[in-house]
Amino acid sequence: GVDCCVLANNNVLDWMAEGLLETLDALHGAGIQTAGAGRDLASACAPAIFPMAGGGRLLVFAVAEHYSGVARDWRASESTPGIVLLPDLSRDSQQAVAAQIARFRQPGDLVLVSIHWGGNWGYAIPPAQRRFAHGLIDAAQVDLVHGHSSHHVKGIEVYRGRLILYGCGDFLNDYEGIHGHEAYRAELGLMYFPTLDDASGRLRRVLLSPTRIRRFRVERASAEDTAWLAGVLNREGQSLGTQVTLDKQGRLRLHWCDQ
Repeated sequence: GVDCCVLANNNVLDWMAEGLLETLDALHGAGIQTAGAGRDLASACAPAIFPMAGGGRLLVFAVAEHYSGVARDWRASESTPGIVLLPDLSRDSQQAVAAQIARFRQPGDLVLVSIHWGGNWGYAIPPAQRRFAHGLIDAAQVDLVHGHSSHHVKGIEVYRGRLILYGCGDFLNDYEGIHGHEAYRAELGLMYFPTLDDASGRLRRVLLSPTRIRRFRVERASAEDTAWLAGVLNREGQSLGTQVTLDKQGRLRLHWCDQ
């Protein structure tokens, strides 16, 4: 049931432009929209667009930050394939994303911005990431910030009624059997199910379904693994004003003190 794939990351051009173009053709041929990469800068900057039942649209934009391991020459140009690449997380970069959103946004739209940023390991959230995420919400009226790069889940924040995921972890990867960083439990992940108010974009609830990667397949996490994930989210969410509790279905429900 995948509807959209964000492609602004540090692996999408591992097989150079030919590989990216093949990826785009395969996804579009399967009816899956893409964001963050394209045959040229204009198509890379264009959002994936989904109509909402109550009117309005969901716009999905994707960008990558250079310091997350993305080569500068992977940036799309007016005539060459590539990704939407930010040189840094400065105010200028924030304004560039805001201008990109303004070109497409219409009254009644909700906006999700997906950002590949930061390193693969570690729970600390750099101040620059928080400033950038807050700035997108303040200046560009972004309704959800989807941050990724870390191979494990990180703390979650709700700012002015908007969800910020600083590091989602991996839903599925091919690292099984590779040693190192075991303390982060990269085989454990979450499926994120946020509900937003259609009219205002404010966050109404978030349900998290714990998962585990085993033999390169995604399984439901055990009760013990779910408790471990809850402990991490509560520890890391303390400074961000969030915590989780377990419901009767084995899911985690997010609670927040709005910043």
